[in-house]
Amino acid sequence: MSDTHFTHTQDQLKQLARDVLGYAKAQGGTDCAVEISEGSGLSVSVRKSQIETIEQNKDKGMGVTVFIGQRRGNASTSDFSPAALKATVEAAYNIARFTADDDCAGLADEDQLELHPRDLELFYPWSIATAEAVALAQRAEAAAFAVDPRITNSEGAGVHVQQSHFVSANSRGFIGGYPFSRHTLSVAPIAGKGKHMQRDDWYSSVRDAAKMSSPEAIGRYAAERALARLNARSIDTRTCPVLFEAPLAAGLLGAFVQATSGGALYRKSTFLLDSLGKQVLPQHVQIHEDPHIVGAVGSAPFDEEGVRTVKRDVVKDGVVQGYFLSTYSARKLGMKTTGNAGGSHNLSLTSSLTTEADDFAGMLRKMGTGLLVTELMGSGTNYVTGDYSRGAAGYWVENGVIQYPVEEITIAGNMKDMLAQIVAVGNDVLVRGTKSTGSILIENMVVAGS
Repeated sequence: MSDTHFTHTQDQLKQLARDVLGYAKAQGGTDCAVEISEGSGLSVSVRKSQIETIEQNKDKGMGVTVFIGQRRGNASTSDFSPAALKATVEAAYNIARFTADDDCAGLADEDQLELHPRDLELFYPWSIATAEAVALAQRAEAAAFAVDPRITNSEGAGVHVQQSHFVSANSRGFIGGYPFSRHTLSVAPIAGKGKHMQRDDWYSSVRDAAKMSSPEAIGRYAAERALARLNARSIDTRTCPVLFEAPLAAGLLGAFVQATSGGALYRKSTFLLDSLGKQVLPQHVQIHEDPHIVGAVGSAPFDEEGVRTVKRDVVKDGVVQGYFLSTYSARKLGMKTTGNAGGSHNLSLTSSLTTEADDFAGMLRKMGTGLLVTELMGSGTNYVTGDYSRGAAGYWVENGVIQYPVEEITIAGNMKDMLAQIVAVGNDVLVRGTKSTGSILIENMVVAGS
């Protein structure tokens, strides 16, 4: 793909990376890893049709890790001159000299490196002028105001455009990189007046701007969400089924990833310790990772260490098949890296029980009577014990029909129980970052209200 949008070409970044590896070897390092990147972007925000901010960014950087045996040092610079690169390598080397040996430190093994990375088509530059970006944001906000006179205010609308590229390399023969892009349009309208105001938001975030939802569709939907929350009330404390709307259900998947990540596992700070090969979700639930979906936000041919990424079942029939490990965390656990240095890649949570009838309305009917959660507040998950308590807002549902909006409540449980009590997963699938899932129905949680 073209890299004419940048100051340096991919070939130039690769040569700089080779130079850094050479400097590290000359300095006396036994191994070295380097990443060099540059990018540019545009961010605009408007509020009540008036421009609030216009920001343009253009940045570059080089980060290097130098190993002396099993001691390591890190340093970085934004200056690509030979003198600056040499000085940065020297700084990393000197840090390594004075650190302690770590028997798990070091580069990934050669046979794990991706030496022939495929092109996953992750770069879709958007040559949008500032005035055009402002106009898009204004259209989204205007569409929200046009829905209903009760949309009285706005927290604003924004457009964010980013295109970058990078090269990673190490002294064991790996060198690879590619350009990538990420573009977002968002709006956050406010409904009502005085003490009875409610806000909500919606956004579209894509690699290819041609696939972005229209500003009118984003604005209308955000307004409808805000309006639906008017006249919210609290409810009495109770135990009931809870349906997590798809955007929040992705957060449950994120919690599972965190609990099965190498750092938490080797520190023994997770409620899913030693869960490999064990049933932690119902038999109907599957979690699959596919890093190689062309054009997807979570795609990558290799991870941050140059290790090849692979398609795999993370959970099959409710049983954990694999963790999320970097080279270091894998060695701490006596295992092999899973190619997840830097995080997960295109995770999808599905259920073998999901049918065409399990759209959003179908999931409400399946729940019958209970709480639909559409907003969570705070970070109330204890990953050591699994205890979960979050401020929440949403809707009370009876006989599969939304009755009224609710607020000023707390939902509580234990993540281990919540994962085990997934009753159903909707077909209303939404992609949020590197994760995709439909709405998720939990059998029972405590809902604390008035």
